[in-house]
Amino acid sequence: MSTPINENISGFEKVSNTISFYSGSTPVFLVAVGFILLWGISGPLFHFSNTWLLIVSTGTSIVTFLMVFLIQKSQNKESIAVQLKLNELIAANNQASNRLLNIQDLSEEQLNTLYEHYRTLVDLTQKAKSNTKSHSVEEAIEITAQEVKEDLKQDEK
Repeated sequence: MSTPINENISGFEKVSNTISFYSGSTPVFLVAVGFILLWGISGPLFHFSNTWLLIVSTGTSIVTFLMVFLIQKSQNKESIAVQLKLNELIAANNQASNRLLNIQDLSEEQLNTLYEHYRTLVDLTQKAKSNTKSHSVEEAIEITAQEVKEDLKQDEK
């Protein structure tokens, strides 16, 4: 198992990537389980003292504290990479709405409004026979609504 290495990244980035990569592996998990078992088995040896309890409490607190930041850094990086890939797909598709580029920068209220547009589009699409001719959300809703009206007129005949 080896982590891909990019020569243009900083030392911290390399260490962070390596720790993130290996911390989710089976061997590291088994080592962690081994430490907990070893700690548990050593309880009678230390008469289950406060120091014995403090050792695992302190160790897990430190590891958890550091891993939270490492995981967040990794998620931020992954999120940016996914957003860039999606932006490339949207930009490359002539029928996709360019409004969706960098959508992650919108406010929650703006995202909810856009979500409602898409819900409306889904509702209309389920009533229409086809919805492949649109470019923007608004245009898709308008075209789909028109198709639904035409379908209803044909059904009445």
